[in-house]
Amino acid sequence: MTRLSRPDLVPDASLTREEMETLQREIAESAVFEDEFAFDPSLLADPLAATASGTDPPVVAGVDQSFLLEDERAVSAVVAVRAGEVIERAHAVTPLEIPYIPGLLSFREGRPILEAVEALEIDPDLYLFDGSGRIHFRQAGIATHMGVVLDAPAIGVAKSLLCGVPREETAGLEAGARVGIEANSRVDAPGGTLIGYAVQTKQYESSNRHVNPLYVSPGHRVGPETAADAVLALSSGYKLPEPVRLADSYAEEAKREIGGR
Repeated sequence: MTRLSRPDLVPDASLTREEMETLQREIAESAVFEDEFAFDPSLLADPLAATASGTDPPVVAGVDQSFLLEDERAVSAVVAVRAGEVIERAHAVTPLEIPYIPGLLSFREGRPILEAVEALEIDPDLYLFDGSGRIHFRQAGIATHMGVVLDAPAIGVAKSLLCGVPREETAGLEAGARVGIEANSRVDAPGGTLIGYAVQTKQYESSNRHVNPLYVSPGHRVGPETAADAVLALSSGYKLPEPVRLADSYAEEAKREIGGR
């Protein structure tokens, strides 16, 4: 069963904006933006190698949410995957306490996510969150906040770039390509610091249609290179890496069962 390692850092929606930002700076100081985990990341792309060696492939949990807007509730979904197979799912339905505010997403969605994560019986080796990690104004996006509270390896997978600047053009990248994202004046980090990657998980063959890249960043206990490698290894023909895609689908399924639209 998953337990909270830093309950003192759990998002508190009753804080003022200034207090939230102060807490995020504390979280960023506690975060580890380099590899610090026990599993072999090469097994994410080659689970058969784990079987051949007699070890279990790592368990990866995708996390996403859906919303019941009629009564301001969130459906938080977690899907745990091992070697491409779903081994456990959990969800929680909780009230949304504050509106969406760019840069403060974890204070809106963090508690509901933690409630779903705590319902898991298995303890994942790695989490992938639909949102930012270090690519964040205070280097403490939702993947970093949740990763530090859980003290678990975590990666942020965002569909848009919150801050920072690409080192190269990102339009029309080929599938499998990546472009570094470095800190700019909007990020609490020295200019030029590598804070993540634009990662192209899928691309159309036609020159008239393009898929935008994902913005992948370390959440906690994972470096930027490993974060990009893991997202590519866990992608299989869709834009989103499979654990996040499955969590997105499960959140919608749970929402329908509840009767939401």
